[in-house]
Amino acid sequence: MRFSAAALFGLSLLLFHPSAEAAGKRNSRPRAASARTEAGAKRIAESETGGTAVSARRIHLNGATCGWEVLVHMPREDRGWRCIVDCDAPNLHSRERIPNPPLKGRSSRR
Repeated sequence: MRFSAAALFGLSLLLFHPSAEAAGKRNSRPRAASARTEAGAKRIAESETGGTAVSARRIHLNGATCGWEVLVHMPREDRGWRCIVDCDAPNLHSRERIPNPPLKGRSSRR
């Protein structure tokens, strides 16, 4: 009887410990994406504009730092975005409207 009571007490400590609850939950605040990679720059541009990133190329930004030029296709619109994403900070440096770039893998004629 002692063993089973001790085992149940130990098991209850493991199951109802605050760290056990925290381990199952994800952080509600989204983590800032990194713009060190092409995929990170595309992710930032897509979240800021609401479109689909088509291409990204690395550029020199402000002389010392790097940046990414990302072309974003906007569905159901005739104009897309050219976004400049800063590598040092997870946000857009600037953006401007351009003719909508075609999506990759699709023909340009419709």
